[in-house]
Amino acid sequence: MSQIPQVKIPATYLRGGTSKGVFFSLQDLPESARAAGPARDALLLRVIGSPDPYGKQTDGMGGATSSTSKAVIISKSSQPDHDVDYLFGQVSIDQPFVDWSGNCGNLSAAVGPYAIANNLVDPSRIPDNGVVEVRIWQANIKKTIIAHVPITDGMPQETGDFELDGVTFPAAEVQVDFMDPADDDGGSMFPTGNLIDDLEVPGIGTLKATLINAGIPTIFLNADAIGYLGTELQDDVNNDDAALAKFETIRAYGAVKMGLISHIEESVSRQHTPKVAFVAPAADYTASSGKAIAAADIDLLVRALSMGKLHHAMMGTAAVAIGAAAAVPGTLVNLAAGGGEVVAVRFGHPSGTLRVGAQAVKKDGNWRVTKASMSRSARILMEGWVRIPGDSF
Repeated sequence: MSQIPQVKIPATYLRGGTSKGVFFSLQDLPESARAAGPARDALLLRVIGSPDPYGKQTDGMGGATSSTSKAVIISKSSQPDHDVDYLFGQVSIDQPFVDWSGNCGNLSAAVGPYAIANNLVDPSRIPDNGVVEVRIWQANIKKTIIAHVPITDGMPQETGDFELDGVTFPAAEVQVDFMDPADDDGGSMFPTGNLIDDLEVPGIGTLKATLINAGIPTIFLNADAIGYLGTELQDDVNNDDAALAKFETIRAYGAVKMGLISHIEESVSRQHTPKVAFVAPAADYTASSGKAIAAADIDLLVRALSMGKLHHAMMGTAAVAIGAAAAVPGTLVNLAAGGGEVVAVRFGHPSGTLRVGAQAVKKDGNWRVTKASMSRSARILMEGWVRIPGDSF
């Protein structure tokens, strides 16, 4: 019987917003995994416990949901005027691949505290008490994120009284600013040039859609056009295989129309992006925690899918997309929020509510969002080493 020793890799397990992930410092990875490629992907898959045909990730650090099947690699920044580079990998649960096509907005809130705790930020910039701005280069999408990290006695403050729907316990507030979040190559953040498109989906019909690339590529639909109210919780969608298949078909055709892929078959290997979300005007509903959400306390309803399932709360990057789309008069998101000029919205999601602000300007006929902001929290859950069999990568 062969026996392969396990290798130990320094790692930290963090919660950021409503997500959790395994964080690595680049220099701590085995040499073969310090560069992008098959060895890195194989290592992260084994750490997280994928691919798992049982869908549980029992033999790894993953939590068997899109929110908890994540890996992050941090290094000192290669960019001027930035502290760290942040690379995010969305690890498939049941397939052997890591999707590097987008960012995780929730885990963005954990990057600053991790960087400070691991001496990746110039100590002279860290006050004994106060707030430090950690300038983060998001390497997946090549954008700047600024995390405002509270500091107590020279270290990131993790406990506090800030409450975030979708997270059980309060913690310290971390404001996160996503600078110039649209992936637009100097043009419109609407890849088709339209605020609303007719999205033709064979077998489903022609759907009105706002296609936006801000925070993360997202396809916004009206809830009533696809048979929903906008008040749905996870089980209302995730227990319906036909509905999930319909959303995946919409996602594939939307990805083609957005220019993200050339053929719908390519969507199978690009699960992280784009996202599909549906919106509706504000209405009363009961969140998954049992909390009553009043229509008067929100501007609109939004539900979003991630990695083929309805998300239990809201992806941080999708929240950026929501804020950006709401700020542009005439999008489906803006219209669901009442229309007109909007600088911030509070939207209802399955776990409660979230407020996101965005600054939008129109220049030379194209809309741009210069900044989107939201508050999250972050906490180190465990630190030490992960172990994986030495022949895993």
